[in-house]
Amino acid sequence: MADSPSGARYAEPGWFTRNVFNRLIALMTNAGVSVGGSRTLWVRGRVSGEWRSTPVNLLTFGSNHYLVAPRGETQWVRNLRVAGTGELRLGRSKEEFNAVEVNDAEKTEVLRAYLKRWKMEVGIFFDGVSATSSDEEFARVAPNHPVFRITT
Repeated sequence: MADSPSGARYAEPGWFTRNVFNRLIALMTNAGVSVGGSRTLWVRGRVSGEWRSTPVNLLTFGSNHYLVAPRGETQWVRNLRVAGTGELRLGRSKEEFNAVEVNDAEKTEVLRAYLKRWKMEVGIFFDGVSATSSDEEFARVAPNHPVFRITT
């Protein structure tokens, strides 16, 4: 994991994730098959204004929906912070949304639920923290994982 120029953490995907895994998930999601809650996130680029897309895991926790960035300050995170809105797509279904970033103090239970659901896929990015870790351990890693509450 590396720090970005802004000092925020970002874990760049490897070749397999970029060229095989993400493309396969995107292909299935675009065909209307959700893989464990997958959606395709569409958000306007913060500089270009052009639509950008990436596969994401949509977490339903309580009565809310969340997008969690296990890799940290990704391009989609930076774009969503600026745009504040986007689209989640599954096949031909398109849902417009507004996003509000969750502050670090409120992330613990959301991150815990995210890890409970997708630890096999993303656990490596959480520095040894698991769904059963203490609140203190979550407080340590929370700043490295942006979380957005999604409202439609």
